[in-house]
Amino acid sequence: MSTDVADEPAVVLEGITKRFPGVVANSDVRLVVRRGEVHAVCGENGAGKSTLMKILYGMQQPDEGTITVNGTVVQFRSPSDAIKVGIGMVHQHFMLADNLSVLENVVLGAEALHGTGRKARGRVAELAERTGLRTDLDSPLEYLGVADRQRVEIVKVLYRGARIVILDEPTAVLVPQEVDDLFATVRQMRDDGFTFIFISHKLDEVRAIADTVTVIRRGTTVGTADPKTISSRQLAEMMVGSELPSPETRESTVTDMPVLTVTDLRLESSGRAVLDDISLLVRSGEIVGVAGVEGNGQTELVETIMGMRKAAAGMVSLGGNDITKLGTLARREAGIGYIAEDRTRYGLLLTQPLWANRMLGYQTRKPVSGGQWLDIAGAKQDTRRIVEAYDVRTPGIDVPAAALSGGNQQKLIVGRELSGDPVLLIASHPTRGVDVGAQALIWEQIRQARANGLAVLLVSADLDELIGLSDRIVVMLRGRLVSEEDPATVTPEDLGCAMTGAPREAK
Repeated sequence: MSTDVADEPAVVLEGITKRFPGVVANSDVRLVVRRGEVHAVCGENGAGKSTLMKILYGMQQPDEGTITVNGTVVQFRSPSDAIKVGIGMVHQHFMLADNLSVLENVVLGAEALHGTGRKARGRVAELAERTGLRTDLDSPLEYLGVADRQRVEIVKVLYRGARIVILDEPTAVLVPQEVDDLFATVRQMRDDGFTFIFISHKLDEVRAIADTVTVIRRGTTVGTADPKTISSRQLAEMMVGSELPSPETRESTVTDMPVLTVTDLRLESSGRAVLDDISLLVRSGEIVGVAGVEGNGQTELVETIMGMRKAAAGMVSLGGNDITKLGTLARREAGIGYIAEDRTRYGLLLTQPLWANRMLGYQTRKPVSGGQWLDIAGAKQDTRRIVEAYDVRTPGIDVPAAALSGGNQQKLIVGRELSGDPVLLIASHPTRGVDVGAQALIWEQIRQARANGLAVLLVSADLDELIGLSDRIVVMLRGRLVSEEDPATVTPEDLGCAMTGAPREAK
């Protein structure tokens, strides 16, 4: 930590209380963040972290309590008030416009700072270099991967002059080498006087980057600890009252029955191969993990198997039946369950109630469809079952999906996708941005389904999750499958080398 830190804290939240209909999100929360430190805030999904940060960023107003920034008591009516005093927030679900360029996304709404011409471009380029964003500033955002979108968000915040930066789950989309790069950037900026509030569920990372950690449980502050002297296990117990879950799967349930067979699959975009002759087999009772740095074809592979993209060549078969020419709904009806990589963009209708979200992808099948008509009563009854079986914490099934925390949204999706008795589950980042409690439940549900004969294609940036759950791991690099790894012997470092094309150190 910088030695030039003033005694006055950068942020003090005192007695913060926020109520919503049917739930108290924050109750008498206290948080003290010193200048020039990385302060982690940990807690389960639904513990109140996001609400607290939205209050600090002016997106919501507290019912009780005070906010003090740099020694001055403030009242924020909107995020623009927070930005004026130097607070910026990088959201877990990015606030960006796909149809605008990188440069336009950063400058939009802040034209008064540096205009829209050469000066603005120079400042954005400087910040892009600082944050590791190596892409054409004129490139439309829709062509960027999730990791680069995150960097655009960080540049956008810094462009507006933030000195206090809230990072909400910033490592959820990154592989170990990228996490190291991000942490190096954060440490350098901290030493330059920036203050970071770091929201995360990854306790090992919290202990690696944070100077101080505050734990929130069920809406209130549990305590503050020094991450250098507390173990991940102790932090987990503070968060959820139990030990850290493990993704480890010991017994094999792999059969000889092929479920998904991908043969010489090729996908082209703008005249180049995005997927290059991919061949892949997933059998009943088997989890095949796909490892790769974001943007190396994993998303395209999943979307081509799902029928969302049209392959230039090759074949996809399910249970011996050629489904290459079928549309997405027909593939779903054939028995594919799908957990999308971004739940808010592709997995949910946030403004609709939970029972309506239960119908998505199943509108032609029981229990949410009775012939030509939707069965609303059946959908509601089955949603109640999912809420109970998957521990979805919600006041009821009529609340909009947006009212649920990220982990509870994900548990609803997992419950929906496993409820259709699929023969194949395609799971993209199934525990991204969820806490250790939700993570344990999702892992257990996937393990149980695998034991019952489900074939699973698992894409994840969490290498411990890949190694722990998978029976086999294939590595993608530049649109090709470059290696197959044995989870029993491979290390995260080995996987990182394979994912980046770097040579491995001799054992």
